[in-house]
Amino acid sequence: MSVKITGNSLTLNDIWNIAYNFETIELDSNAKEKVIKCRNYVEKIINENRVVYGLTTGFGKFSTVRIQQDKIEELQENLIISHSTGVGQYLSVPETRAVMLLRINVLARGHSGICLSTLQTLIDMLNKKVHPCIPEKGSVGASGDLAPLSHLALVLLGKGKAEYQGKIVSGKLAMKKAGITPVKLKAKEGLALNNGTQVMTGVGALNLVRARNLVKQADIIAALSVDAILGTAAAFDPLIHKQRPHSGQIQSAENLRKLLAKSELNYSHKNCGNVQDAYSFRCTPQVNGAVRDALDYVQKIIEVEINSATDNPLIFPDEDKVISGGNFHGEPVAFAMDTLGMVISELGNIADRRVEQILNPALNRDLNPFLAPRPGLDSGFMIAQVTTAALVSENKVYSHPSSVDSIPTSANQEDHVSMGTIGAMKARTIIENVSLILGIELMIAIQALDLRHLPSSPPLEAVRKEIRRTVKTLKKDRFLADDINNMKRIIDSAIIIDIVREYIELG
Repeated sequence: MSVKITGNSLTLNDIWNIAYNFETIELDSNAKEKVIKCRNYVEKIINENRVVYGLTTGFGKFSTVRIQQDKIEELQENLIISHSTGVGQYLSVPETRAVMLLRINVLARGHSGICLSTLQTLIDMLNKKVHPCIPEKGSVGASGDLAPLSHLALVLLGKGKAEYQGKIVSGKLAMKKAGITPVKLKAKEGLALNNGTQVMTGVGALNLVRARNLVKQADIIAALSVDAILGTAAAFDPLIHKQRPHSGQIQSAENLRKLLAKSELNYSHKNCGNVQDAYSFRCTPQVNGAVRDALDYVQKIIEVEINSATDNPLIFPDEDKVISGGNFHGEPVAFAMDTLGMVISELGNIADRRVEQILNPALNRDLNPFLAPRPGLDSGFMIAQVTTAALVSENKVYSHPSSVDSIPTSANQEDHVSMGTIGAMKARTIIENVSLILGIELMIAIQALDLRHLPSSPPLEAVRKEIRRTVKTLKKDRFLADDINNMKRIIDSAIIIDIVREYIELG
């Protein structure tokens, strides 16, 4: 069943399924009526020869230049062609689909002045998997994502490049092969297509879903590491966390208690005299929980933004108004993406410290140094921790906020910008790095558990069994890069969350 597009009801789950699972969409009937009504109002303005920004004038610094009626359509096409200045790698197919979806959803709100036929063409492109090649660099986040969204619109015109059936081809050929007729833009349609925050928000929405999965897996992996070092679960007692009732902290501590509750290994040393572990174990709920709380803030911003009208000018037929404002400014999303990147970076930071605790013989005396099967002859996981350290350091650089920077553009007409798209791309890189870090911690924790003589809890043992289907116990030194990449694929799939949920409910 297709997802109904209303302009105000899109969810993160919808975005993920349409981006990754190629679910189809269709325009809601009420949305069609709003789009038609708004377009009719635009036509009325043009026929009355009124002076309205973006409809009968140039753009940005050229907003004072009046455009003749017979040049208005040329103006719209020139806007898209001239603004297609993006550089760098193309967005992934899922990211591109998320951007297309959000652009469609904005247009469906009925305040952009798009023709219904143009909007339907964009919907057909998404449903038939014609994916414009959108360079990821070139947006400063106001007036929204002008350059990348222009590359999206190019293919709508039968220009530019697109990914179709696994190949990069011309936009014209992709549209032809998909049986879609390119459009000829009319007044206001160029602005309706390239003005807004959909690139930073589309990438940001996918970042958020991945980040949510990472923080849940971080609890699971931390629990495995606690058992790996014969750590104590005392620090996860609810009595402690009720005295500092941050919701994320309470949830993370509860997850850790549930994960370790029936561990024979953990119970076996309950009275051993170890009253506390290093902070990277003992303070996991405080760190992972703070990440959860920060992601709640990010989610609030993204959920508002994906159902907002962010182009300019906005058209209000009922009020007989066309208002030039600033909803395209990406500051809310910019702050959210900087926050997301920073807090996910901390998941990797504390995970690297747990890895060090497991591998360092000065810190964990009852395991072989670096878990080397034959210490000296084998190096074990010594350099795997060097990899986590390198990734953590890189993340610290990427965690510097983009949103504190602004460079004036368009002859100082656009004199303050958000850099939100840069923030979204940086957050994505941090997520990639933390997926690797957590994968390495998971691999090392399970190697340590293989050396213990008692089992961990049923859910954690089920995770160990799943990992061992792909990455075998290290019995002598081997090429670990393949193992690390396999572990990242496991983390990205989030399969260990599903495995654990067969035994306990994770928050």
